[in-house]
Amino acid sequence: MSAQSEGIAIHRVTVRRHWSRRPVLLFAAGAIGLLVALVLGVALGTVAVAPLDTIGILGRRLLGLPIAQTWTPPAETIVLDLRLPRVLEAMVVGLGLSVAGTAFQGLLRNPLADPYVLGTASGAALGAAIAVVIPVRMLVLEFGLLHGLAFAGALLAVWTVYRLSRASPLAPLTGLVLTGYAVGSLLAAGLAMAMYLSGAGLRQIFGYLLGGLDGASWVRLAVAAPLILVASGAILFRARVLNGFLLGEETAAHLGIDVRRERAILLGLASLATAAAVAVSGLIGFVGLVVPHLVRLAVGPNARLVLPLSALAGASLLVFADLLARLLGEIPVGVVTAVVGAPFFLVMLRRVRTGYEL
Repeated sequence: MSAQSEGIAIHRVTVRRHWSRRPVLLFAAGAIGLLVALVLGVALGTVAVAPLDTIGILGRRLLGLPIAQTWTPPAETIVLDLRLPRVLEAMVVGLGLSVAGTAFQGLLRNPLADPYVLGTASGAALGAAIAVVIPVRMLVLEFGLLHGLAFAGALLAVWTVYRLSRASPLAPLTGLVLTGYAVGSLLAAGLAMAMYLSGAGLRQIFGYLLGGLDGASWVRLAVAAPLILVASGAILFRARVLNGFLLGEETAAHLGIDVRRERAILLGLASLATAAAVAVSGLIGFVGLVVPHLVRLAVGPNARLVLPLSALAGASLLVFADLLARLLGEIPVGVVTAVVGAPFFLVMLRRVRTGYEL
């Protein structure tokens, strides 16, 4: 073997080892980042709690560790009753939106697809606006009519898009996207009319459209988290199927995948996670669009890696975004994700020298 050939072989082995280590390092960094986000999200706010006290409270009350109490009872109340459910809700919502975005991008083979591509956002927004307009007020398990109609509107919009797309003469995915755009536009017109009729409720509708976690509680978390986590977990278990779709539906069918059935299941799971997330947090953009995209730039298109890494990154990102929103005076977290996330996304894209395909 010549010296040149030997050098090429050594280079290939080095590259292979580098890429095999990268996912492990990213998983470790993601787990550490999530823990840091949890501690900082709970510790910081209008009334700051020392990080060590925060760790002590969490370890003593949640894990039962024999930690000597050095904090005051009000600090414990702030941590356990006010901030911890909000931080955990941000984690769950960020995780759900990121996993749903990964599923939609892989299923549609389009890096610009997001969790709202099938009209989920428009349906949820119209449902929330109708709840504000109609003179009915109710509260069940700390969920009002707004949350219930937003959830129902999101799922109904997705079901309508899916049913109409099946009757389209276009290719399945093309018909799905175009139908989603058409139904979303129709729902947006209904939203505009509802906002026009809302009067004093207009501010509440805008608050929902901009997203926020200020109403988080243990009860809301207990209702929404199972839906998001079960749907996201089921998508994770279908990573092999999603990899098949990345190769095209014809290739996926040759691999033994029931394309029609699995497409419907993935669409349903991703839509369920999105609907449950927007029902409790409102419409939060950027997370489900950009997080999977950036993860894919780091580790490639393999869904077995992209899905769990996107879940970690999305959970951490939304916690930090919500923390920044609180520190800036309780501004809508959707504004933070857009203002901070979009420029970061553009910078990352400019730094990438070689493109990639889904």
